[in-house]
Amino acid sequence: MSRLIPLEDAADERLADYVQLREVNLRRLLEEEHGLFIAEGAKVIRRAAEAGYEPRSFLLAPRWLDTLQDVLDKWPSVPVYVVSEELAEKATGFHVHRGALASYKRRASVGLEALLEGLGDRARVAIFDDIVDHTNVGAGFRAAAAMGVDAVLVSPTCADPLYRRSVKVSMGTVFQVPWTRLISWPGDLARLQKRGFVAAGFALSEDSISLDELVARQDDKLALIFGTEGHGLKPHVLAQADLTVRIPMSGGVDSLNVASSAAVAFYATRP
Repeated sequence: MSRLIPLEDAADERLADYVQLREVNLRRLLEEEHGLFIAEGAKVIRRAAEAGYEPRSFLLAPRWLDTLQDVLDKWPSVPVYVVSEELAEKATGFHVHRGALASYKRRASVGLEALLEGLGDRARVAIFDDIVDHTNVGAGFRAAAAMGVDAVLVSPTCADPLYRRSVKVSMGTVFQVPWTRLISWPGDLARLQKRGFVAAGFALSEDSISLDELVARQDDKLALIFGTEGHGLKPHVLAQADLTVRIPMSGGVDSLNVASSAAVAFYATRP
């Protein structure tokens, strides 16, 4: 049986993992120092458990105890802090409208070469470059999972895929898509190209080809690169890519949100 610990004080030091979840910089430092991430919502908590992540603790309103009992029973020694939804809001700094949180241990990062070794002769990887909005990162991962993308690579300056907001928006699919953070960017593109990947950067450019033209090439290995929300891919990244690709637009619209663009590209290039 799980270890149930009722708490009534938002300042209780046992809630340290859950303090001020909306403070991005504070959370980044805390989560990196302690090697943790936060899962929000019963479905995301369950998906993290199913993916094999080990919990540090659970923070649950009473109404979730029965729903998540099978998850809690897997780790009988892990504390389950039972709190009111009002106390959860006071501790975390926002309204935890689903009343369920868990702190999980991060895993050691998989290196790029090890990740690429696990891919087949036909493969698609997505590269998210300098996408700083956690919502867009999470939505990008969800699209990648839905459209069968084999792996996601994030640049050194990209937002953390395991930040609470990214995980929540991804609906936990960040746990099922292999991913790693690149060390050298765009230098690591050469490592993919050496393995036969065609690097396709998505940008509005005079020398770009259409997404339909990219699909017609039927390349066995594709690395689809998407840039930051405001300015897109930087010139030195596009210079190292093999192709520049645009998604044709109508209605006077020049571009889509980066996560929407990624979803369209993932669907069009699916096997």
